[in-house]
Amino acid sequence: MTASEPARAGPPASASPQVADLIVAYLEQLGIDYVFGVPGGAIEPLYNALARSQRRGGPRPVLARHESGAAFMADGYARETGKIGVCCATSGPGATNLLTGVACAYDNGVPMLAITGQPALPSFGRRALQESACTGVNTLGMFLHCTRYDTLVSHPEQAEHKLATALLRAANVPHGPAHLSFPVDVLRAPLASAVPAYDVAALLRQRPSLVDETQLAALLAVIRQAQRRVILVGGSHACGEAADAIVRLAEATDTPFVTSPDGKGLVDPRHRLYRGVFGFAGHATADALLRTEPDLILAIGVNLGEWTSGAWSATLLNRRLVHIDASEEHLLRSPMARLHVRGDIRAVCERLLGALAGPRPPAEMRNGQGEPQYALRDPAGFVSEAAPIKPQRLMHELSRRFPPGTRFLADAGNSTAWAIHYLQPNDRRTVRRNDFDGDRRQRRGDASWLRVLMDFAPMGWAIGAAVGVARGNPTVPVVCVTGDGSYLMNGQEISAAAAEGLCVVFVVLNDGAYGMVKHGQRMAGAEPIAFALPAVDFRRQAEAMGIPGFVVRSPEDMAALDIEAILARRGPTLLDVRIDGEAVPPIGLRLQVLGGAT
Repeated sequence: MTASEPARAGPPASASPQVADLIVAYLEQLGIDYVFGVPGGAIEPLYNALARSQRRGGPRPVLARHESGAAFMADGYARETGKIGVCCATSGPGATNLLTGVACAYDNGVPMLAITGQPALPSFGRRALQESACTGVNTLGMFLHCTRYDTLVSHPEQAEHKLATALLRAANVPHGPAHLSFPVDVLRAPLASAVPAYDVAALLRQRPSLVDETQLAALLAVIRQAQRRVILVGGSHACGEAADAIVRLAEATDTPFVTSPDGKGLVDPRHRLYRGVFGFAGHATADALLRTEPDLILAIGVNLGEWTSGAWSATLLNRRLVHIDASEEHLLRSPMARLHVRGDIRAVCERLLGALAGPRPPAEMRNGQGEPQYALRDPAGFVSEAAPIKPQRLMHELSRRFPPGTRFLADAGNSTAWAIHYLQPNDRRTVRRNDFDGDRRQRRGDASWLRVLMDFAPMGWAIGAAVGVARGNPTVPVVCVTGDGSYLMNGQEISAAAAEGLCVVFVVLNDGAYGMVKHGQRMAGAEPIAFALPAVDFRRQAEAMGIPGFVVRSPEDMAALDIEAILARRGPTLLDVRIDGEAVPPIGLRLQVLGGAT
């Protein structure tokens, strides 16, 4: 954004620390390494503090190309590391540009701290440039509806208490963003010390794992009584922490399990008990399993929104359901359930495992040795040799060619549908308890191999989020599956990956259309309008930024790619994949909700 006032040099090393230095000190206390944002005059003292921090090896800025991209990066960083993602923007349009990414984090339960600037306090109400206080374009009021905590810091003495509160509100259940808006003179205000008075890190380690004993006893009785059980695994942060315990519970009780679309990345797609995705872009085997009317459906960490509940399917939402979750918001969406068990998901599952004591089956009984045990909608397309390459075959190649540990992010639109249904990497990992450090804030290893959005789903999210994932964990390959429509919106963030030297492979599904709109109109019998996009050579666009690009038109082109060399380079690569635009994605559930034909 254009600076709202001239930049000035930061204070010399001997000068008093400022409020901005205190902010950075708290981030350092929490082990937060990066602040994603775009600078401007009203936020300039924070960047000065980050410059001072960077020189001593502390948190440093990552420069986004657009403020929404900064928020998406903070989102990806939080999902990968388990830390709070931090993003910042200047006043006025900087703050409003940030808003979409913050709203996305709010609806998807991602811990985030958003910091925005304001003109100096004495200028409030005098039409200062980019004023966004209550006397201007009130951005504080806008953030109120998509944050867990939202406040203007109007005095230096408020800063520390409000900052600590914001960090705690972001990281505690339910997770979500907190927003602090600082007038520039408050950010610049001198302090006697920038040493944090509160040990926020210690407070976050004190995470309660209380379990309602009465409900747990009732749950044990229900499990023991049931003859036919099914487990539905959600994609919440709590499920990510408990994924190994959930799978061990399924193994201990020999219970087949399915996942919500956002939970697929938490499990081994080749596990002998896994029957696929239930919900948007899901698998017939998962739906059929629930339609057999099992005695008991254990829904664990599922938010029961449109896409995660099969459009509020009666096969799930009935008296056979037992809902286990740490979030009261999630539990309120299943009033029909026979039992609610509220508590830390890992603690609940481990208590169940202790009560259902028995030896864990050997590895060969836990993991499948062949193909996944769920049915694909179009198995012929999955292995098709046709050109242009079918999206189904592309997912097959991505699954086959990329190594274990790869993080896949799929963007809003058809990219999400193709990935949810067809991605199935040859990676039999499960999340182990030692994938977390002692305070369980830092997520490591293989917490989730697929990240998608379920509720508030902005196009272009995966592009910025992939940069944040790679910045948070540069030791693993990151693959962003996006469409040409999303890339035309937010593709400039590839240059941020280049500037940071991050290995991110951007896979652009190029069919010259907003694909979900085009296919949705056809399937619903609507007017074919406003979906066409111009032909774009994204390879050349990437090369203009100094980024290698490849055009893929066929399976042969995919086979010719040297994936090892692509992953060995320090920087991003773009694959411009000219897909078969006539291949129909598995989006029928969405049309059913909209009232269109399926």
